[in-house]
Amino acid sequence: MSGRAQLMWDPAVAGYDFGSGHPMDPVRLDLTRRLVGAFGLERDIEVVAAKRAGDSTLRLVHREDYIAAVKAASADPEAADQAYGLGTTDDPAFAGMHEVSALIAGQSVGAAEAVWRGDALHAVNFAGGLHHAMPGAASGFCVYNDAALAIARLLELGVERVAYVDVDVHHGDGVQAAFWEDPRVLTVSLHEHPRTLFPQTGWPEETGADGPAEGTAVNVALPAGTGDAGWVRAFHAVVPELLAEFRPQVLVTQHGADTHFEDPLAHLAVSLDAQRAVQVACHELAHEYADGKWIALGGGGYAVVDVVPRSWTHLVAIAAGREITPETVIPDGWRQEVFARTRQLAPTRMTDGRWPVEFREWGAGYDPADRLDQAILATRKAAFPLRGLLP
Repeated sequence: MSGRAQLMWDPAVAGYDFGSGHPMDPVRLDLTRRLVGAFGLERDIEVVAAKRAGDSTLRLVHREDYIAAVKAASADPEAADQAYGLGTTDDPAFAGMHEVSALIAGQSVGAAEAVWRGDALHAVNFAGGLHHAMPGAASGFCVYNDAALAIARLLELGVERVAYVDVDVHHGDGVQAAFWEDPRVLTVSLHEHPRTLFPQTGWPEETGADGPAEGTAVNVALPAGTGDAGWVRAFHAVVPELLAEFRPQVLVTQHGADTHFEDPLAHLAVSLDAQRAVQVACHELAHEYADGKWIALGGGGYAVVDVVPRSWTHLVAIAAGREITPETVIPDGWRQEVFARTRQLAPTRMTDGRWPVEFREWGAGYDPADRLDQAILATRKAAFPLRGLLP
């Protein structure tokens, strides 16, 4: 087993571009890659460009007619079929859409193959985490569901238990849907409550299909306004116990940066420092319960200068075994490049000034009148007994 980590990166992934004014600005990917370089992290992580996912791989999750519709819209964006979620406001069609979406998927599938085969212990694809894409439709800025495809590839390679933990502000609905009936995959999503945010799914009562898969979907619906202490408390109140019981052979995590208080599309109040704390926790949980086999993906995140590059550079650094301390000053060269590209002033340090993040462990007791604790308890009551755990 190689202890070396891999960063899956092909500059062409920045061609995943829905056009001017769309929140999913590909500059966030380029700026992240450049910040990784500014810190010299390539010395500790191997940069690998995987091949584009082919049709047979895409069919592990997506329907053949949907793949054909994406190809048709990619060749002629004006002919996009909205019945497949293509050519909509969220998912405008653009030339080359199939090719670049398949390339992003290929990076996550390549990460899965590298980790399972022992070429790397950890692998990161921050261009991935496109967790809303459904088997037969684009949704929520996502065309192909690279997270689900990576998991499906692991299963194809013979993995018997995969855990997927999603801390994006939006529910990981597409991944949950892909494995709703599959007891080999545990999906855990912590997200803003569906009453106040797209995609209006991810209720605690969504626990997997009746039968062997019941209890393999777990959802924590967080109240709007949840901040650092509550968000990290919720993570630790749910995820470690589930992983200890499930004992995954591989841990796949999705780290959408849109939980941040500056994000324009959602309503949580989480800092970069809390995001980093959960990234560190995921790394530790992978070592504790999955022999260190960890695949980490990006996801949402629409504060494309202030938040996304710093958050995902921390993620890459953690996977590389070279954590960047929060108070670290950001190299001037990167900040100048940000201004030249975006006319925005870049942050100066790798922190929001909220480190260390302090929270109260669930085992210390809960407050039945607190909205966050009510949300945690709803999840534990709905899902934990199905896994033989106390709520």
